[in-house]
Amino acid sequence: MTETLQELLTENGAEWGTLAGERVVLHYGDVQVEHGHLTESVALIDLTARGCLAVLGDDRVKFINGQVTNEVAGLRPGQGCYAALVNAKAKMQADLNIYRLQDELILDFEPGLLETVTARLESHLVADQADLVDASPHFGLLSLQGPKTTDALESLGLKLPDELFAHTQVTQNELGEWYLMRNDRLGQVGCDLYIPTAHLPGAAKRLAKAVAGQGGGLAGWEAIEIARIESGIPRFGSDMDGRTLPPEANLESRSISYTKGCYIGQEIIARIRTYGKVNRTLVGYRLDDELAKTATPGTKLVDDTGKAVATITSLAQSPGFGAIALGLAKRTHSKSGQVLTAETPATGRAKVASLPFC
Repeated sequence: MTETLQELLTENGAEWGTLAGERVVLHYGDVQVEHGHLTESVALIDLTARGCLAVLGDDRVKFINGQVTNEVAGLRPGQGCYAALVNAKAKMQADLNIYRLQDELILDFEPGLLETVTARLESHLVADQADLVDASPHFGLLSLQGPKTTDALESLGLKLPDELFAHTQVTQNELGEWYLMRNDRLGQVGCDLYIPTAHLPGAAKRLAKAVAGQGGGLAGWEAIEIARIESGIPRFGSDMDGRTLPPEANLESRSISYTKGCYIGQEIIARIRTYGKVNRTLVGYRLDDELAKTATPGTKLVDDTGKAVATITSLAQSPGFGAIALGLAKRTHSKSGQVLTAETPATGRAKVASLPFC
């Protein structure tokens, strides 16, 4: 019987857990070592739990361009972008990496959102000739992240695209055709690799060897989260949800085009830009020892008057920075250096820090 990717990763020490109902690798036994791979060399990451939706049909580009916050119509085959999918009130429903292939668009998004994203898009399919197909049974997603990503790829005869979200089709002997996407997921150099499902175990072995040749290794979810929080990158499901406006998560420069045509939620996002800033914003926090022990996602922070002015959304124990967190704070309480107190049952203090942590 052919070995599966999950069996291969388990043989390499994977400890499994769930994220939004999907199975993910939590760690491979030493989170600090895995974090070092991500930040100092290069790590191989299993991202097969993420959603992958293919959009087909003659009107696919026009249709998706009318649904998301960024410019899709101007993309050429081989290019891509990051965008938010919002409702009519401009509240987020997902964030997407969008890739324009020759005959289709690929939408990549957080685990557990396939039904939500598909239903949201189908609800606005009227006369457009576009079909939505779950691509995850056919392709799996592996990722290389870290400063030596380029070197690891070159050892396999592959070249990392220069432009963010640019992609190309590549061939590996006996392992089929892959799609290689430039995607710096954690604030450093990185790439995603869409690989035919049947070739995933073999591809993972080959990539793991290439990564090891650069002093890297495998990395799981816990190490990824530390690196993400250190870089100040919000994640949908933690720092962004169905109550979040994209500008609140500091996504303007990354995900919003203010010159494109109409899309769902555009009026409100344009109004925010025209008439003033949002009332809250994503910030970083350094936690004191007491709060590091008692805080959880959702912990409220109060000012000197006892008024709740912020919410912690993600936490990490960073090897380099200690106890850190991301959170949404009122703009009046988002200045670097401001100190806030945890609301009971948590105890301790948090100091606003600039992002990324340094």
